[in-house]
Amino acid sequence: MSDERLRQQITFLVEADKLKSILRQTPLADNSRPENSAEHSWHLALAALALQEYAPHGTDVLQAMRLVIVHDLVEIDAGDTFAYDTAHHETKAERELAAAERIFGLLPADLQASFRGWWDEFETQQTPSARFATALDRLQPLLLNMHAGGGSWTAHHVVRSQVMRRMQPIQLWMPAAWPFVLDVIDRACAEGLIAEG
Repeated sequence: MSDERLRQQITFLVEADKLKSILRQTPLADNSRPENSAEHSWHLALAALALQEYAPHGTDVLQAMRLVIVHDLVEIDAGDTFAYDTAHHETKAERELAAAERIFGLLPADLQASFRGWWDEFETQQTPSARFATALDRLQPLLLNMHAGGGSWTAHHVVRSQVMRRMQPIQLWMPAAWPFVLDVIDRACAEGLIAEG
């Protein structure tokens, strides 16, 4: 191992620490504060282990964990784009692509290719592992918002049709969990946490 290689790896790890300061719109389940993007990524990795029996056929759970761990690193530069903010979604892909180039570019070439490949795999959602990762990425905020008394749903006046559209990857790629998701949405609407419409 060359000193330069280790220097690049350490530089990347120190840079990745910045993800802990990127706040999301979703609160913690106890509603005490907003979740940060590093906590979100960790929670998704844990979910991949806990919910692996619901993964699409052909999913590599370790690969899904890689994807969820790296998928939001681009938010260090691009920020967290709130799921229901249509205006910021127009520039999201461009901002995140530039961030991927810079952040993964800190790594040695072989690791840069691996990390960038994992990020691309998550973004394109073409593999069973990426589809499982995406479904988990949609499920986790649903759980937190429900337990936090509405969380970002009530703060941003989110309506049922928006949540249903956002949860579609769960219906497609984790169908066994879909009845649970529908029950959560129905209860949230009944309690006024999600607006009908």
